[in-house]
Amino acid sequence: MQTVRKRQGKDLHLKSAPGVSKENVPQKKKQRFHFDLWLCLTVQNWILDFGRPIVMIILPLEWFPLNKPSAGDYFHMAYNVITPFLMLKLIERSPRVLSRTAVYLCIITFVMGASIHLVGDSINHRLILSGYQLHLSVRENPIIKDLKPASLIDSFELLYYYDEHLGHLMWYIPFFIILFIYFTGCFSSGEEQKKVPLAGWLLLGPSALYYWYLVTEGQITELFLLTFVAMVAMVIFQHHKGLGPDSNGLFLFYSFGVTVFLVALWVAYLWNDPVLRNKYPGLIYVPEPWSYYTLHIKKSH
Repeated sequence: MQTVRKRQGKDLHLKSAPGVSKENVPQKKKQRFHFDLWLCLTVQNWILDFGRPIVMIILPLEWFPLNKPSAGDYFHMAYNVITPFLMLKLIERSPRVLSRTAVYLCIITFVMGASIHLVGDSINHRLILSGYQLHLSVRENPIIKDLKPASLIDSFELLYYYDEHLGHLMWYIPFFIILFIYFTGCFSSGEEQKKVPLAGWLLLGPSALYYWYLVTEGQITELFLLTFVAMVAMVIFQHHKGLGPDSNGLFLFYSFGVTVFLVALWVAYLWNDPVLRNKYPGLIYVPEPWSYYTLHIKKSH
């Protein structure tokens, strides 16, 4: 009797094995367009990053004394928390497993760099309210060049270094590394997934325009171009394997492509400006929008 039961159990196991194996076969996850995350990233970038210096100019100075954090500082604090959170959520939705160690290191460095920039930028905007001119170097500024003792000027140059160089590098390098890591997982063989939906096309303009501001104001043209070239190389490499960017990958790729065009237009427009040429010497000439503002717009009002 036991022998019969064993045989029946074995037969049932053999019959059910094909069904079990089908269930255990990993199915390729169909990737949908992350409209919610792209929308949140775009809106918060415009409000908390681009809008930060504007709200400091618009709101009355009496509301935020110079020895206290300004409204822009609170915007920056919110940006330093919300942006890494949204980028982690973006990585979580990647259709392929990405290196958690690399992502975590990038997020930690991003927060540290953005926090360094928060302090330097906060003091920098208070200097603007006191007459500091962004289109001039630190030593050439009227409110700085006559400081006594002269060693104070070195301190302001150190502040400028933390704000415009070290802070930006520690902020933007991990930012673009995370976007590129995410982009490497956005490839598919399904033709239906290789289309940007209408919602993506509507977000493309605001997204690319923000990246234009990020590249020009952050003075990270080389880093941005390197990231874009790496994305192009990844597209070519995956194409040889019969894969193409899905809707999220195309949205990111098109956003960067439009940004390259906008930066080129900006440089062409200010190509012959002698004052900005003097402040931004070197092989790659990309003036900052706020330097243009203090030089050409603020003076005319």
